[in-house]
Amino acid sequence: MKEHELKCHPEYFSRVASGQKTFEIRKNDRDFQVGDIIILKEYDPDIGWPDHAAYAVLDIKITYMTTFAQKDGWCVLGIEINKRCRDTNVRTKK
Repeated sequence: MKEHELKCHPEYFSRVASGQKTFEIRKNDRDFQVGDIIILKEYDPDIGWPDHAAYAVLDIKITYMTTFAQKDGWCVLGIEINKRCRDTNVRTKK
């Protein structure tokens, strides 16, 4: 089991956090496997990184994985939330 840190745009992050979105489509450049943990960090490109400390973070488990009908090197990950590590609505524009 590996742990992967990934960024996610707010519009998709909120859907994952609410349970509405239970999958991620990602380039498989990290050798994702069922059972791996994703630390998913909300990332707003309009605000930028290093202000990421104010963003929400989810601990997510990969429950399913397929490459069916995906571009070469991409995969679909079935996911479920383990816990909310940090949840805040604080946003700071630069």
